[in-house]
Amino acid sequence: MIQRIVTELGPWAWWVLGIVLLILEVLMPGVFLVWIGIAAVVTGALSLLLWEAGFWTWHVQWLVFAALSLASLFIGRRIVSTRLASDQPHLNQRGQSLIGRTATLEQPIAEGRGRIRLDDTMWSVEGPDLPIGARVRVTASNGRDLTVELV
Repeated sequence: MIQRIVTELGPWAWWVLGIVLLILEVLMPGVFLVWIGIAAVVTGALSLLLWEAGFWTWHVQWLVFAALSLASLFIGRRIVSTRLASDQPHLNQRGQSLIGRTATLEQPIAEGRGRIRLDDTMWSVEGPDLPIGARVRVTASNGRDLTVELV
């Protein structure tokens, strides 16, 4: 079946596959199919040049397509990962963004645990035993609790 499709459409089979993959990327974005679609288009371009060559069988075309797909995935991943760096590295890590801030204890730290209010949120804190009203600085966050020290 694959041989028949490739024979009937010729090098354009790869162009059709590439365009279908690029359209699918638009419909369900995830920055994955675009690299495979590019590999299919490049394979189609090579097929236009090499179609009459005796070694350019559909088996070789699929191997070239697979190699180009892997290469484009690795190159694309590298390109995307360098461009996705945020100017706000703690955007979805609220606890990490609080490090360095100061607050007043709302509940005393007893046996290493207490509470502070930062902005509109009450946070559980860990640190040395301190009385209510003491000024503390956030030094670390483990996601749920903040670690504080006396200012």
